[in-house]
Amino acid sequence: MSAEGQFVSGAVGPPDLKSRGASRATSASLKDKGQRTRRSLLKAAEETFGAIGYHDASIVKITELAGVAQGTFYLYFASKQQIFDEVVADLNQRVRHAMSEAAQGATTRLEAERLGFAGFFRFTAEHPALYRVIRQAEFVSPRALRNHYETIIENYIPFLREAMDTGEVAPGDPMVLAWSLIAVGEAIGMRWILWNEAREVPPDVFEEMMKIIARMLGEASTQTLLHGEEAVTGDDKS
Repeated sequence: MSAEGQFVSGAVGPPDLKSRGASRATSASLKDKGQRTRRSLLKAAEETFGAIGYHDASIVKITELAGVAQGTFYLYFASKQQIFDEVVADLNQRVRHAMSEAAQGATTRLEAERLGFAGFFRFTAEHPALYRVIRQAEFVSPRALRNHYETIIENYIPFLREAMDTGEVAPGDPMVLAWSLIAVGEAIGMRWILWNEAREVPPDVFEEMMKIIARMLGEASTQTLLHGEEAVTGDDKS
């Protein structure tokens, strides 16, 4: 205050604005902390369900792995069932993001499939619980299992339909094609990543898979793949 008893504006600002600013900062900090705690619980649940299965997993084991008190769990999830369903949804979002990011820059549908499946295999190698959790969902939470696959299919179909419309992929039912492509990728990943200590799909297996996918997409994609192989062979001979 000045000598006359009046408030003098300065760096501290009006008391009410200072208070509101501090309150907003505190609220944001608590929100960030809450998001980190929730993420830690999801990560711990993913690892626990993947390692010992839903029925042997417990909230105690999940919270111990996450490094939080058991009571904290119930601030974010109502039950073991709920966090399991959210783990399935979280894995779904992250694997779709990994495949989409990997396929960025592809100029053909076949190239998008190649890059997308490579992204899927990398994600699977880093998160082996993906297979184990999804397979458990068949018995633990059939609705979560169905949502997982239907979400992938719903996001896949528009790209396949567009490629069919432009003649890049042979005409057909894009839904059937999407399910078929998913089946190929999951089976290959299970055999050579989940069951293989090397945690990667061998290059020759990947290339054989891509030949199959090219035939599934149709004549145009098959010719693109064959011409690409011929170009590589020609370069090798020179």
